[in-house]
Amino acid sequence: MEGPEERSASDIRGAYGLRIAAPPGFAHLLAPADPSWPELEIAVRTGPVAGFRDRVEEERATLVLLDAVAVVDRLPARAVFTFATDPGPEAVVHPYLAPVAALVAYWHGRETLHAGAFVASGGAWGVVTERGGGKSTTLARLALDGIPILTDDVLVIEEETAFAGPRAVDLRRGAARALGVGEALGVLGERERWRIRLDPVEAALPLRGWIFLTWGDELAIRPVPAGSRLQRLVQQRSILLNPLDPTMLLKLAALPAFELERPRGWSSLEEATQMLLRSLP
Repeated sequence: MEGPEERSASDIRGAYGLRIAAPPGFAHLLAPADPSWPELEIAVRTGPVAGFRDRVEEERATLVLLDAVAVVDRLPARAVFTFATDPGPEAVVHPYLAPVAALVAYWHGRETLHAGAFVASGGAWGVVTERGGGKSTTLARLALDGIPILTDDVLVIEEETAFAGPRAVDLRRGAARALGVGEALGVLGERERWRIRLDPVEAALPLRGWIFLTWGDELAIRPVPAGSRLQRLVQQRSILLNPLDPTMLLKLAALPAFELERPRGWSSLEEATQMLLRSLP
């Protein structure tokens, strides 16, 4: 499982704005990739994972990922994942690839947010919330209604272009039961996961705006003031290093944004997503 698989020019696969050169078995979780994207080579090994510390330097980083360690070289871009046991491609591509891709994106001057995104109005709409705020559940509901999903958990942006993530949305047990979907994968990362396979989507789309999810007593959607947008986006940055382009967050905060409020529970979910789609410009 160590070396990258050979690919023809017509079958270049990737995620997060990166061409991924990976061991065999990864392609079905990736999206078509633009040949001009930077390439990231992935190698997967088994071995000891204790005793490492997070460390990010100019040309190399070590990322401690719960039960795994990733050593990432900047040039040429290469990530070597070490697991105590063989995790399989399902786990490596999602969720373990996300923090590595976020770091490589940062090195390329891109911005990366802990956010999902769906496709509507000719572009991508980022979905932002705090942990446990219903992001993946909302994306899964949209997917079941035929709305293309760009990414589940990490949104990589260059200028105002948003890149597709792996072709999966991962749910918790309660959401999977409520929606009646999801393949049980056991514990990957820090929790049990039930996975929905996503349809193909364009590799990159213009970013149209933001949807901020909140819990409340009523079902409502309302515009978000620009000042509040910036603060919320900053709080969801995946890489907490100083941005290489400080103006990018200001540009992202200038895009239209709406707050979707709904009561906790499953009964309001479908009505909330329908209200959301009707409200988009």
